[in-house]
Amino acid sequence: MDWGLFVTYLVACGGAAATGAMFQPGDWYAALKKPSWTPPNWLFPVAWTTLYLLMSLAAMRVAQIADAGQALAFWSMQIAFNTLWTPVFFGLRRMRAALVVMVFLWLSVALTTLAFWQVDWLSGLMFLPYLTWVSVAGALNFSVWRLNPNAPA
Repeated sequence: MDWGLFVTYLVACGGAAATGAMFQPGDWYAALKKPSWTPPNWLFPVAWTTLYLLMSLAAMRVAQIADAGQALAFWSMQIAFNTLWTPVFFGLRRMRAALVVMVFLWLSVALTTLAFWQVDWLSGLMFLPYLTWVSVAGALNFSVWRLNPNAPA
């Protein structure tokens, strides 16, 4: 295990996590109508902490394999969209624009999962919970947008 690589990827995830600290849901989000299946608020930091650890561990493993450049490029793409979503949704309060970001996030996570699986099946397996979570988050983003068509930004 290359702890330097792991920490490097974890710091990249920390940049994405920092947007969650800077742009918290707050009263605006609390006032929105949400579907009955919305996860409880306490689950979000637990899920993201777990996912960021798995994402960093998976990337660390893949980074040590020759010819993994494309897989790591997909990892870079997904962390960029991951970082962008929170400021768009909670900061700008643009639910439809956030949904567009979410589509690109989901696609980049799916591509990363497939690319990691081809290089190191265990790393691909570590990305499956993230793909599942982003799928739920995308459905939630869509549902909240549809339930609140006139929500002020």
